[in-house]
Amino acid sequence: MTLVVAILPIAFLVAAMTMAWPRRWLPLPAHVALPGVALLAYGLRFFQPHDTAPAIIHAAVVDGVLSSLTPLAIVFGAVLLFKTMDKSGAMAVLSTRLRALTPDPIAQLMLVGWAFSFLIEGLSGFGTPAALAAPILVGLGFPALRVAAMCLIMNSVPVSFGAVGTPTWFGLSGVDLATGELGEIGWRTALVHAAAAPLVAVLALGVVAPWAAIRRRLGFVLLVIGASVGPYLLAARYNVEFPSIVGGVVGLIGAAGLVRWRIGLASVTELSGMRLAATNVLESPTGTAPMSLARATMPIAATVLLLAVTRIDALGLKAMLNSDAAAASASIPGLGQAWISPALVVGLRGILGSDADWRMPLLYVPFILPFVVVALAALPVLKMPRATARAAWAETFTRLARPAIALAGALVLAKVMTAGGDQSPVTRIGLALAEATGGSWPFFAPLLGALGAFFSGSNTVSNLTFAPIQAAISDSLGLDRITVLALQSAGGAMGNMVCIHNIVAVGAVLGLSERRGADHGPGEVASVLRLTIGPLAVYAVIATAMAGVLAMVYS
Repeated sequence: MTLVVAILPIAFLVAAMTMAWPRRWLPLPAHVALPGVALLAYGLRFFQPHDTAPAIIHAAVVDGVLSSLTPLAIVFGAVLLFKTMDKSGAMAVLSTRLRALTPDPIAQLMLVGWAFSFLIEGLSGFGTPAALAAPILVGLGFPALRVAAMCLIMNSVPVSFGAVGTPTWFGLSGVDLATGELGEIGWRTALVHAAAAPLVAVLALGVVAPWAAIRRRLGFVLLVIGASVGPYLLAARYNVEFPSIVGGVVGLIGAAGLVRWRIGLASVTELSGMRLAATNVLESPTGTAPMSLARATMPIAATVLLLAVTRIDALGLKAMLNSDAAAASASIPGLGQAWISPALVVGLRGILGSDADWRMPLLYVPFILPFVVVALAALPVLKMPRATARAAWAETFTRLARPAIALAGALVLAKVMTAGGDQSPVTRIGLALAEATGGSWPFFAPLLGALGAFFSGSNTVSNLTFAPIQAAISDSLGLDRITVLALQSAGGAMGNMVCIHNIVAVGAVLGLSERRGADHGPGEVASVLRLTIGPLAVYAVIATAMAGVLAMVYS
């Protein structure tokens, strides 16, 4: 396979998802572009002269489809939990309490846009933070277009460890890592994000609030950032699943305490150019009894508790839920050896007669535990009528139709592009990039990660697609592979703020237009993109500087 053929699927994907000409059918949405490009990559590998056996390429397609079940299951559980809270009125109670904490606009923006989003990203990821936080802030009186941009910019630091660390532990699963290397990658990724967090968060505030108001409350802003980033860094030293959850919980509590005692906040709440909190209060749905704060927060508290219990090694449940022992198996003619263990770990060995294997621990992947179990347990606690509960489940399934197609396409593309070892397209691309950049590659690594997130809409997909390329580059140049992969993961997170699909999603929630107005100016969705490009550039500069720091420290 030539280098041009190897690059073609990635180039076509970027073009299909970013070009605006011809207007009738470009750019393509992710659920169309990703499967289409996966089919292109499969066809190129199958019909072009290559050194990889056809069975390996066929097996990569099956492996990709099966592998997509893991992130899809996580998304399903997370969406179900928050749909349950929304339909029951629990989210309304939480929103009301958050708005009642303070009339100060800067405090409101940091509480909801930073601390609350930080926690939601850690629990669910996949665009949920902006979808939940942005409507709350618009309800407080802030302009929708600028709120959308602010939420996207702020939701970058926790992304590498969002959805219980999925972008890291799952996104980097395509790279053969030794014991302990994944944790070290997570730690260095967190260092890059921590360095960028103060400036990026302040820039995000500047999209909505006057700079004079931010300067008067800069002490408060930095304390709230530190309340999240400090515990986030500490957790990342030991685990890749909890940093954003720990940072979100501690940051939200810390921010509430700072607001309660007015630490770092000015005495004046009437600020020029800003609207204060709306006086209306969200109520529980009609026909339901008033809900206490304790009941409303039960689902989130139970989720955090179950995640902690199932992921702390010392408690023993983690090993048990991942155990393959005493597995029962059955041969599926022409496909492989299917198996299941008593811990509900399922898998498929020898896919299509190749060396490819697939494995999914159903009780460890954040799906049944904690999300589905907590959502079901919350029904009586939140006193949800059956019809309301059915609506939550129905909307969850409806919401996942297109993401399921996009995820399957992304995983098939990633598997096809990495199948074949030294003969795989990603290896060829990696070697070519290495030759072009030489030892300066660490300074470009975050940009490749950001590009992946830009066209795929996911840090996880960016890591799945480009981490093998990054590893190949670092190995060929003799660079520190752990540092390069950390820069890839951090770049994938910062790229989320300019991802077209994230912008369109939050724009749809807030009712922003995608078309040009009568004055032929850009639509509101395009304007959101313009507002996020500057902070992305700043993030990239900081990440590049951190590449030099990490290179010196770990050389």
